[in-house]
Amino acid sequence: MTLDREASAELERPVESRDELVGYLRAGEKDASRWRVGVEHEKIAVRRDDGRPVDYAGSDGIEGLLRHIAIEDPRWEPIYEDGHVVALDGPDGGITLEPGAQVELNGRPYRSMRDNCAEFHRHLDFLRKVAEPFDIAWLGTGIHPTESVDALPRVPRTRYRIMREYLPTRGELALHMMHATASVQVSFDFSDERDMVDKMRTGVAATPIAAALFANSPVAAGELNGFVSRRMEVWRRTDPDRCGLLPIVWEPSFGYERYVEWALDVPMFFIVRDGRYEAMHGKPFREFWRGGHGGEVATLADWERHLTTLFPEVRVKRILEVRCADAVPPELLCAIPALWKGLLYDAEAAGAARELSASWSPDDRDAVFATVAREGLAAATPSGPVRELAAELVSQARAGLTRFGEAQGLGDETVFLDPLDDLLAGGQSPGEEARARWRGEWQGSLARFLESARY
Repeated sequence: MTLDREASAELERPVESRDELVGYLRAGEKDASRWRVGVEHEKIAVRRDDGRPVDYAGSDGIEGLLRHIAIEDPRWEPIYEDGHVVALDGPDGGITLEPGAQVELNGRPYRSMRDNCAEFHRHLDFLRKVAEPFDIAWLGTGIHPTESVDALPRVPRTRYRIMREYLPTRGELALHMMHATASVQVSFDFSDERDMVDKMRTGVAATPIAAALFANSPVAAGELNGFVSRRMEVWRRTDPDRCGLLPIVWEPSFGYERYVEWALDVPMFFIVRDGRYEAMHGKPFREFWRGGHGGEVATLADWERHLTTLFPEVRVKRILEVRCADAVPPELLCAIPALWKGLLYDAEAAGAARELSASWSPDDRDAVFATVAREGLAAATPSGPVRELAAELVSQARAGLTRFGEAQGLGDETVFLDPLDDLLAGGQSPGEEARARWRGEWQGSLARFLESARY
């Protein structure tokens, strides 16, 4: 039996104790020499001539594009559901689809930021080339800028149909989250439980500040939407059970067990049996684990899948993932993982980042996050202007990258933070700059905005 088959068999075993759920997280521990950074990068597809959404179906739609890629380059293997191509697995990680046909790079984990950044640019160069005959342009913005959510595509996956039915019962902007938003998520490793806790707390503490640097969704449905990052506001109004800044990280006893206890009580979307999705209609995992469902019992595979459907701004699986950044212009893409790497992979930088908001309560953090969504770097906090805190965050990340790079023999990776120095010198997030140009030189021109947002 191969290792992959052994791992698969282990996941399909029924869960007999809570210790197994905790052990699933603990199995992600890695020595610092094995730490990597992985990036998931979403982008929005529009028609090149007028910014209309690109349908999923049709020979000139997103599915047609995926089929074309697989035919032209056999290194890309299509992944099907009910006869539809819904993803590709290939030489640079995977290409997957979000519910509204946003296209996502599921990047590979790399030790060096140079490899992460090279992957970004290979991916964008590749997508630009293959999309040209399809009249498709890719946008680096956090929310679809031209149409209302009702006019956006729907990818025909059963898991997304189940989510469409359930999530609107929890938040009024849930469908906007699914179909209109685009972000950049970064994953990191941890060495043990204490390290996981420190990184979770650093991530949650820094998120309202870091989010201001990458706030970039001021235009939706063809006009200014009242936010610098509408995407951030959408996520705040998606599902209080599974989203947000996860206040439990500040509890003195927080660790693997406390995260598991929280996750056990989050309602489930679905289970998968024999390749078929079965809706769970909001049954908490704890109830499924203890009592089963329709003759089925909970397995570690169910637990693994459930953890991927929890969406706090910082979450744990067998890696730790930070999720606060809007899709941004290409010059800022590499700065997102570089910032978080400097903060999370160096204990001194992590401690300094936590200290920036050490006096804030969980309610304070949520209030700052809400204000940043509207105002970006112009927002105020209990500790002073976000712009000043963000500058200190970048400074600490630079020092952290330097120390970690020296310790791990990676060389100087601080060059990837230089675009943030330029951004801070200008005093505006990309969304603030776009909003100012919309009101000024663009004179409310959607076409000018679309041109500026293209990858």
